[in-house]
Amino acid sequence: MPDPIAFMVPEGVERERADRILAENFPNFSRSRLQKSFDRGEVLLKGEPIKKKHPLEAGDVLSLVLPEPPPTSVEPVDLGIELLYDDEHIAVALKPCGVITHGGPGIEEPTLCHGMMHACGGKLSRASGDLRPGIVHRLDKETTGAIVFAKTDEAFFKMVEAFSGREIRKEYLAIVTRNPAHESGTIKLPIDRHPGNRTRMAVVEGGRPAHTDWKVEEHFGHHHTLIRCFLHTGRTHQIRVHLSHMGHPILGDATYGYQPRPGEKAPPHFFLHAQILGFAHPITGEPLLFEAPLPEAFQAQLERLRGM
Repeated sequence: MPDPIAFMVPEGVERERADRILAENFPNFSRSRLQKSFDRGEVLLKGEPIKKKHPLEAGDVLSLVLPEPPPTSVEPVDLGIELLYDDEHIAVALKPCGVITHGGPGIEEPTLCHGMMHACGGKLSRASGDLRPGIVHRLDKETTGAIVFAKTDEAFFKMVEAFSGREIRKEYLAIVTRNPAHESGTIKLPIDRHPGNRTRMAVVEGGRPAHTDWKVEEHFGHHHTLIRCFLHTGRTHQIRVHLSHMGHPILGDATYGYQPRPGEKAPPHFFLHAQILGFAHPITGEPLLFEAPLPEAFQAQLERLRGM
């Protein structure tokens, strides 16, 4: 049986069910797998087992054992994935545009997990589930940049703790429409499923707390801006939702409000790049910092905007 891990309930939580908190912060685990931990009495608060409906508050510390997953069915596929770092415990990859991070219902195309199984010789942790070997966090299909995979279960659980404890440095570059009124700012708006479209996220009253800081890197006339985003939480589509809500959707992101100007050709994808990823090595504690170079398409788009 895996060793128990410690999990601190993040800020912004007020008397929320334990099963929902865990599902939100351990997205790689299905609710049925998490339910097994409750059923076995392996979710503890102050040393006592709790039920899934137990209300939790920010700062509560749980001790829990997550059930072991079945062997992965993800086969290695050579997708030409480039690694920024690789050792016996973790690997940091450059995710290309157009590749889904992991599989799920109805997904038949090769995913980043398939590519990483090839790049790492099949040595990825199975703790994150059958279709998600090595997955600690995810990037959207069209988002590019640095992403870390766990190769051992020990590294996986340590990285999960680091992400849930907000101990990860994450910086993204985004090309957005129009010029913001200010050169920097902070967005603290809750995010949850869009009430009218369950495939989208939205700023929703009573949603999960979400915090994004941003600053302008470069202006391109009056119509486009390069923005650096600093992520303090990791909600689904967080940067895309926050920037759209601010009135500056990401160039090419039609899902969240981008519309081409008259005479402007819509790009084939949006431009969001996970440039900086920093964390302590899950085993050695060594501080690690990675900078993912801009993809050619992103760099070419910047050059086009500079020439306009």
